[in-house]
Amino acid sequence: MQRAEGLKGSIAIPGDKSISHRAVMFGALAEGETVIDNFLAGADCLSTIACFRQMGVEIEQNGTHVRVKGKGMDALKEPSGILDVGNSGTTTRLMLGILAGRPFHSCIIGDESIAKRPMTRVTNPLREMGASIDGREEGNYTPISIRGGKLKGLKYTSPVASAQVKSAILLAGLQANQELTSVTEPHKSRDHTERMLRAFGAEVREEGLTAEIKGGQTLKAAKVDVPGDISSAAFFLAAGAIVPNSRITLENVGINPTRTGIIDVLNKMGADLTIEEKGSNTHEPVADLTISASSLKGTVISGDLIPRLIDEIPIIALLATQAEGETIIKDASELKVKETNRIDTVVQELGKLGAEIIPTEDGMIIRGKQKLSAEKASVSSHGDHRIGMMLAVAAMITDGEVSLEGHEAIDVSYPSFFEHVRALTGKTVD
Repeated sequence: MQRAEGLKGSIAIPGDKSISHRAVMFGALAEGETVIDNFLAGADCLSTIACFRQMGVEIEQNGTHVRVKGKGMDALKEPSGILDVGNSGTTTRLMLGILAGRPFHSCIIGDESIAKRPMTRVTNPLREMGASIDGREEGNYTPISIRGGKLKGLKYTSPVASAQVKSAILLAGLQANQELTSVTEPHKSRDHTERMLRAFGAEVREEGLTAEIKGGQTLKAAKVDVPGDISSAAFFLAAGAIVPNSRITLENVGINPTRTGIIDVLNKMGADLTIEEKGSNTHEPVADLTISASSLKGTVISGDLIPRLIDEIPIIALLATQAEGETIIKDASELKVKETNRIDTVVQELGKLGAEIIPTEDGMIIRGKQKLSAEKASVSSHGDHRIGMMLAVAAMITDGEVSLEGHEAIDVSYPSFFEHVRALTGKTVD
């Protein structure tokens, strides 16, 4: 990969990964046929489809169009084999919440990365609700075995702001007969589950940092139009801001307020960004985003903002290398338990291109206005899709040739990423 001379044009960002997962799951639990358009046909979401097919749900998938023929929650069947979630943490944790209330045995396994990701944040509260769960290190790591059954409601205060934890508990709570289940977080996490439960006919109450659901509700099939994924859009928003002579438009991007931390950061840094709102899409607001090459300034990213951009921090770190002044990222220790330890991998891989980034216990400190260069650098995604895309954008502003190892990891969330790079740069990506 080589330096880009500018990005021009418009692209439609692929469907939101978080929403695609949930649309399939809720369709599988609902009564009737759920139709999903702009589904993200990436590896993670395909793992979700495969798991529910193993439990007897008929699912037709043709590219970005999916039909889920649900027969209600009670129609799920005990899988005859192990449920393989691949690289998908969302599939793992949300499915644990669903399986917690199902009266059968199942076993979940994933890839090498999933085997390192902590699960007691989900399995412990599910045990409190009545599920029988075992696994490596007392259910903290996959493989995880679960025998579901009759659940009781739970009033849970989560130590972390995590949409996956909250969603798993709410999905279990949906199965706690007529009892209330609530989750209170230290900061508000993504609310896609709450929004989609309403789209499927369930009643969910939200007050401040607490979400509450009553058990025994029935889900009804819905039509879901998945908006473009703002976490995927973030990489081209960054590229448009830091590659000279750029002006690009990203179409139909979801701008759910729990996900727009990247927009807040770009605005704080002084980016030339315009937002054209286009109404809502299955309870999710959408907009066209136009970004131009910008003069950026450093900032501090912390506190309530972190859960709204946790997946975008690798690309924000790259943005910060091109801003005037210092950028400090803190309160982001959750980065350590993603597909990789994203603090270490960002520091290590951008360091190969000459970036000076100081790692901290809960984030990093980035000195701005750094010139990236490499005679012939080889960088690695470490199997992490977001690290891979960040490095591909970094190559666009690096003097010299950059080789990206493990680029196939990007298929997890953005199978058309390099096709879109070619469309906007006019260059073939080697």
